[in-house]
Amino acid sequence: MKMAMVSISVLFIFILSFQEIIHVAYSSPLPHEDQSLEESTGARFLKQEQENAHEVHCSRERSRAAWKVIEEYLMPFVEEEDYQISTKCRLHPSNDIFRDQEEHKVHVDIYEWRCGYCKKSFRAEKFLDQHFDNRHYSLLNSSYGKCLADLCGALHCDAVMKTKSSKTKCNPAASARNRHFCESLADSCFPVNQGPAASRLNELFLHQFCDAHSCSGKQKPFSRGGRKQKSLFYLASAALTLVLLPVFYLFVYLVQRDMRGRTQELRRISQVEWKKKPS
Repeated sequence: MKMAMVSISVLFIFILSFQEIIHVAYSSPLPHEDQSLEESTGARFLKQEQENAHEVHCSRERSRAAWKVIEEYLMPFVEEEDYQISTKCRLHPSNDIFRDQEEHKVHVDIYEWRCGYCKKSFRAEKFLDQHFDNRHYSLLNSSYGKCLADLCGALHCDAVMKTKSSKTKCNPAASARNRHFCESLADSCFPVNQGPAASRLNELFLHQFCDAHSCSGKQKPFSRGGRKQKSLFYLASAALTLVLLPVFYLFVYLVQRDMRGRTQELRRISQVEWKKKPS
C-alpha cells in the first residue's frame, strides 16, 4: 500500500514538472525568433529615423508664392534703383531653402518637367517636388530663417494663391501683427539711413505691402504694379503696333501711287508740249 502511494506521488510530481517545462518552452521565444524580432524592430526605427532625417518643416507651395510676390512686385523696383539687397534681409534669394531646387526645374512642356540635377522627367510639377524631397534633400539649407513661407503673412501670399475668400471676415489683431512684421521687413531690408535709393524702396515697400494690412479694405496689395502690369503694357503696345503697322503701309502705298500717277501725267503733258513746239 505504501509502495502504491509513493508511486502515485512520484507520478504526480513528474506530471507537474513536465507541465512546467512545456509552459516555459512555449512562453519563452527561441533565440533566433528573439533575434529576428529585434532586427525587425531596429529596421523599423531606422526607417523612421531616415524618414524624419530630411523632413523640412517649410511649405514649398507657400514659399513659391512668397518668391513670386518678391520677384514680380518688388524686384523690378529694386533693379530700377540698382540696389543690392543684403544677405541679412529675409527677402534675399539665399534665404529661400528651395531656391536652388526651384532654379533646377526645367519646364519642357505642359506635361513634362525635368530635374536639372539628374535629368529625370516627370509629368507634373508636384511629382518633381516629391523627387526633390526624396532624392535631392541634401542640397537644402534648412538653417533658421530660410523658410520664405514664414513671410507670407507680410507678403499677402493668399492673394497670389487665391486661397482666401473675399467673404472671409477680417481679423484686426492678425492684420496688426502682419503690418508690424511687414514694417520690420521694410526697415531691415531697406534702412532709410543707407541713402536715397534705400529710402525710396522703404517707402515703396510700405505702400506696396504694409498699407494693405488693414480691415478698412481701402488699400489693396500690389497697387503700384510690377512685372505683370509692365508685361500687360508691352502686350498692349505690341497689339497696337500690329494694328497700326498695316495702316501705315497702306498710307505709304497710296501716297506713292498718287505720286507715280502725277509723275506720269506730268510726263504726258511735257511730251505733248514738246511735240507742239516744232510746228
